[in-house]
Amino acid sequence: MFNLRAFIASLLLLICITGSRAAEPITLEEFFRLPEVASPELSHNGRYFAYTAPYNGKRNLTVLDLETNKATLLTNFKDFDVMDVEWVGNDRLLFSLGNVNGPSGPEHFEGGGLFMVSRDGKETRQLSETVKQTRDNGRMIYRQLAVHRTLPDSDVEVIAEGNLRSAESQDLYRLNIRTGKLTLLTFDRPDRTWKWVLDSKMVPRVVVSGVKDELTRVVWYRKDAKSPWVELLRYDMTKGPTFVPLAFEDDDQTLQVASNEGRDTMAIYRYDPEKRQRGELIAAHPRFDIGADAASDSEIPGVLTDWKTGKIVGYRVDADKPETVWIDPERAHIQAMLDQALPETLNFYRRTPDGSRLLVTSYSDRHSTRWYFLDLDKKTLEELFAARPWMTPDKLVDQHYAIIKSRDGLEFPAYYFLPKGYKPGDKLPTIVHIHGGPHARADEWGHGFGVMEGQLFASRGYAVIVPNYRITPGFGGKIYYSGFGTIGRQMSEDHEDAVKWGIAQGFVDPKRVCISGASYGGYATMMALAKTPDLFKCGIAGAMVSDLKLQLTSPAGDTFDSEASVKFWKGIIGTNDLSSDLVKSVSPAFLADKIKAAVFIYAGEDDIRTPLEQTTAMRDALKRAGNPAKTVMIKEKEGHGYGKVENNIDLYTQVLKFLDAQIGPGVK
Repeated sequence: MFNLRAFIASLLLLICITGSRAAEPITLEEFFRLPEVASPELSHNGRYFAYTAPYNGKRNLTVLDLETNKATLLTNFKDFDVMDVEWVGNDRLLFSLGNVNGPSGPEHFEGGGLFMVSRDGKETRQLSETVKQTRDNGRMIYRQLAVHRTLPDSDVEVIAEGNLRSAESQDLYRLNIRTGKLTLLTFDRPDRTWKWVLDSKMVPRVVVSGVKDELTRVVWYRKDAKSPWVELLRYDMTKGPTFVPLAFEDDDQTLQVASNEGRDTMAIYRYDPEKRQRGELIAAHPRFDIGADAASDSEIPGVLTDWKTGKIVGYRVDADKPETVWIDPERAHIQAMLDQALPETLNFYRRTPDGSRLLVTSYSDRHSTRWYFLDLDKKTLEELFAARPWMTPDKLVDQHYAIIKSRDGLEFPAYYFLPKGYKPGDKLPTIVHIHGGPHARADEWGHGFGVMEGQLFASRGYAVIVPNYRITPGFGGKIYYSGFGTIGRQMSEDHEDAVKWGIAQGFVDPKRVCISGASYGGYATMMALAKTPDLFKCGIAGAMVSDLKLQLTSPAGDTFDSEASVKFWKGIIGTNDLSSDLVKSVSPAFLADKIKAAVFIYAGEDDIRTPLEQTTAMRDALKRAGNPAKTVMIKEKEGHGYGKVENNIDLYTQVLKFLDAQIGPGVK
C-alpha cells in the first residue's frame, strides 16, 4: 500500500516556515486578487489538468499538460467567469458561464449556456445559449442544457439535462458534444420533472416532479426502461417530511435516499421502491443534513460513488467542517495517509478512472486551497498549484463555530471571527453579516461571502458574526421550516439574537455594532435598522430587496414570471395578498422614517435577481425621511454581486472608511 511518510517532514517544515512569518495586514488588492487557479479537473488519463485562471479580469479556462508543463489558454470571456468545468474523455471539455462572486455563492443568472472546447483550442461548439442571449433575442423562456453526468465509456457523449421540450420540465438526453446531436431518453416522463436518478446501465429510473401552482414534490419510480412510472410518495417542500432519492446500490433495485421523516436532520436510508418501504439507516449527523437538505432543491454532500463503476464507496457531510467516512478500505487508507502528511488542512481527493492518479484538494480556514497530484504507481505527491499563495496563514484568523439560541428556543449555528491579538474581555466593534437567499447555505468552513467579510473585517480589528438563521437549509428541519411566514419578524429576531449572543460572550461592544449583507442580507440590513434602531449603529446593504410586493410583481426581475417562485416567497412572507398591510410592514422602503443609523448602499446596474429599482426605492425613501445614505454605489455592467476586482476594491475601500467613521477605534 502507498506510503506518504517520505513527504511528511518536508511538508511540515514548509508549513512551519510559512506560519512563522511576521504578520502583515491584508491589502484589498491581494484580498480581491483573482486566484491563480480555481476549479481544477484532471483528464481521465491523468495527463491534462484543466483549471480556470485570471484573464481579462475574469476566470477563463486553461489546460496544462503535466508531462510537457505547457499551458494553453482556451477562453477569453470578459463579462463572465467560466464555471462547471467537466472533462469528456481526454480531449474535450464542457463548461458554462456565470459569476463566482454572488452573495449566496456562485450563480449563473445572465450566464449559463453549455460550451465545448478541445484541449488544444482548435475545436469549439456552443451547445446551448446563455440567459443573456435569450433575453437579448427577446425570448422570455430560457432553454437550458447542462451536464447531468459524463460517461466512463465515451469521449464524445454525455448525459445532459434540459428543459428543451417543456419550460417546466427537465428531460435527459444523450448529447454528442462534437455534433450537438441530442437523443431523448425520457420521452414518457411525468410533467414538471427536475431531479433524475439513473441506474448502473444509465437508464432513468427515478425522478422528482412538481405540481402546478403548488409547493409539492412527487417522487416517481419505474422498474425498468419499459415499465410505467408509478408514484412513490409526495410531500410539501415547506413543511416536510422531505424525501430525496440519491442513488441505486449495486443491485440496481435498492435505493439510497435522504429523508427527515421522524427526525430533525436529513439522513441517508436504504429504500425498497417495489415495497415502498424505508429500511436501514446508513448515515446521519445530529446537527447537519446529509445527502440533501430539507429544502430538497439543493444537492449537498452525501453519497460518494466511484465515477467509473457507480459503486457507493463512502459518505460526506458538510458539518461545521466537512467530514468524510469511506466504506472502501483502500480509500480510507489513502485518506489517513494524506491527513498525516497534510495535518493542518482538510484533504479531499478524486481518482482518475484507472485509479492510480489522484487529484488532492487541501485547505483550511487559514490555509489557501492547494492542489496536489498523487501518483500511486510512482509513489509521488507533487504540489501542482495554490489558489492564493500570497494569502499565508499569518494573514488570516481562525473561523470559530458556535450554536446560538434564539429567544423562542430555536438553536441555530453560526461562525464568528476575532482579530489577531484578541484578549478575553476586550469589547470590539462588531459586524453581523447576514447571508443571502435567505433559503441558502452561503457559508461553510473556509468558503463563502460571509467568510470573506469575516476575514477582511477581522484583519482591520473588527469582530464578525455570521449567523445561519431560521430558513437556512442544511441544518435540519426545525431551522428550515420555522423560517416560513417569519421574514422581517422572527427571522430578523435571529439576527438580533446573534448580536445579543456576542454581547453575552463578552467580545461585542454593544454601542458599536453594524449589520451587513447582500441580496436577502441587504434586505435584512435595512429591516434591522428600521425594526431595532437602537441595536445597530450602521448598516451596509448590497443588492437589496426593499419592497417585497415590487420584487414579486415587477418584470424587471427574474422572479415574477415563475408562479412557483412567487408562491414560495408568499410562503416566506406569510400571506398570499401582496397588497396587505403585512407586506408593507416588512418592506424597508416603507419604513425609512424609522431608520436613524448611518447607511451604506451598493448595487449592480444590471442586476436581474434584485433589480436596481429596489435599491433606488430605498435610496429615495431615505432621502424623503431626512436620513440620506452616506454612500450609494452603483456599478455599471455588474449584476447580483460585483464580479470585477477593481469594483470590489473600490467597494471595500469605501466600506472600511464607512466602518471606521461609524464604529471604528476612535468612535465612542
